[in-house]
Amino acid sequence: MFSIKNCAPPKDALLNKYAYSGAYTDCYRTEVARVVTHEEYVAAFYTTLLFKLERIILKWAVSRPSSDAQAKQLANGAIDTFAAWQVEDRCENQLLLTDFQGRTRSWLMVAAVNTAGVESTQLFFGSAVTPVKNAETGKMSPGFMFSMLLGFHKCYSMLLLYSAKSNLNR
Repeated sequence: MFSIKNCAPPKDALLNKYAYSGAYTDCYRTEVARVVTHEEYVAAFYTTLLFKLERIILKWAVSRPSSDAQAKQLANGAIDTFAAWQVEDRCENQLLLTDFQGRTRSWLMVAAVNTAGVESTQLFFGSAVTPVKNAETGKMSPGFMFSMLLGFHKCYSMLLLYSAKSNLNR
């Protein structure tokens, strides 16, 4: 898991529209020693064993079931709704999803790398949490519950990206 790095999103990242005061954003990066298409990455990400566990939780907790077949349809652009998410924006190498409540975003991006004729692919995964107004202070922030779960969120995000990378390396 040491191959997962916390970093700033690239300048052209769809996630950057949420990098404003009071919002929370993060970005993690890793590299795969081969060319990986965006479609491959999205499908690999949402079909990892770890994410399948999240899909089971979403099925029971918020009645939002999903399947591997739907993950692949999301990846190839055939559908815009998957589990608890809706496509907010997509382009050739990026996908930005918003949850059904409109509070959180998930973002996936691939970037080709060519170093001395050797091709590889950087995989990016990031999140955004839009702020809410604190009733006591009047300040905008991601909220108490998210702040309490931030450590778990960061660890889980790195594990998800690591799992997707492992899936692609099989």
